[in-house]
Amino acid sequence: MEKSYFGTDGIRGRVGEYPITAEFVLKLGWAVGRVLQTKGFNKVVVGKDTRISGYMFESALEAGLSAAGVNIALLGPMPTPGIAYLTRTLHACAGIVVSASHNPYYDNGIKFFSRDGQKLPDAVEERIEELLAQPLETAEPDALGKAERIVDAAGRYIEFCKSTIPAYTSLAGIRLVVDCAHGATYHIAPSVFEEMGATVIPLGVAPDGLNINLDCGSTKPAALCATVKEQGADLGIAFDGDGDRVIMVDHRGEILDGDELLFIIARDRLRIGARFNAVVGTLMTNLGLEVALRALGLELRRARVGDRYVMECLLAENLILGGESSGHIICLDRTTTGDGIISALQVLSAMLRSGKSLHDLKAGMSKCPQTLINVSVAGRVDLQRASIQEAVRAVENQLGDNGRVLLRSSGTEPVVRVMVEGMDAGIVERHARELADVVRDALSV
Repeated sequence: MEKSYFGTDGIRGRVGEYPITAEFVLKLGWAVGRVLQTKGFNKVVVGKDTRISGYMFESALEAGLSAAGVNIALLGPMPTPGIAYLTRTLHACAGIVVSASHNPYYDNGIKFFSRDGQKLPDAVEERIEELLAQPLETAEPDALGKAERIVDAAGRYIEFCKSTIPAYTSLAGIRLVVDCAHGATYHIAPSVFEEMGATVIPLGVAPDGLNINLDCGSTKPAALCATVKEQGADLGIAFDGDGDRVIMVDHRGEILDGDELLFIIARDRLRIGARFNAVVGTLMTNLGLEVALRALGLELRRARVGDRYVMECLLAENLILGGESSGHIICLDRTTTGDGIISALQVLSAMLRSGKSLHDLKAGMSKCPQTLINVSVAGRVDLQRASIQEAVRAVENQLGDNGRVLLRSSGTEPVVRVMVEGMDAGIVERHARELADVVRDALSV
């Protein structure tokens, strides 16, 4: 069944445009409550990031869940992985996140976790969509759901994050620049690192509802790079608006993306005796990571783009590490979902164990030149059109075994992503621009 509302990461769009409206979200809350509540599990955890529309959608979800006869635990602003964690520890039947992740403030979305803190299976999302097509039936007055606010949510999650690395670990003497993107980690990430002894220079910790991800965070790290060098910091850490992604910057101001961080974590896991034979990436994962992992005796499994597909592959093959170039890293031996703070802690722990700087730790992996161009689209795009496929085959023939081409429609934004990878940066960029032009031309026909 093709889903009408759910994409690769919940339901997302521009605020005020269907389905990202108060009316729809109210009914969505009701449908989720009806589908997911079970005997002994009659509570849903609701958290949000810092965008202004979160107030409206939090209230709409609360009303819909109450109408379904489900109790609500309100967390307020909380990183997405923190909501996953609290869904488990509060024994809820589901967790709901009001967030559009790395998107601007005028977008928002609704994401879900099952009671074990993982993304909902496709079959459950399909059942929710079926119920959305039915009339909303309010529970009897004596069966309506009640709401409570969890006042110590941040503290609970901070302690969990710290517990994912050895208890004796100290960050004393380390100067960190931490960019929270004016998002959901603003009141949590600095505390985690400070409580472990680091000197923290905070950026992006003054959310006003409109500045989330604005020229900051993991998608726009220029300010982070500059601040690390200006302050003479040892490294920098940047999260996206909801805290499930992380990128890092070494003392030279050089960016380490998700592929490089995943390599560092994987190598460190091997050094401390973890037993695994593969790491999960995606179709977008840099060829350089595949080569570097092979040198460690590990294989790279490529899943479809999207953390839910990385997770599916991890679970299917009983593996512990996976992630995306964007910085969405999953350490299943530490938590149940992608977590920016926990991933950063794993890298810091690897630094301390090795006695090396972040810059030196990335040695052993050389990224292949890769160009990614986003082509804006108005709706669904047929990437199998003859003109597009002919252009792709022509580029693939020229690259041979020393490169890759990938065209895909984004599951979170109205764009087609055109990616070309190879050994020569100039050739790669030229081919990517040529393919992007072909896609634009095909869309105008």
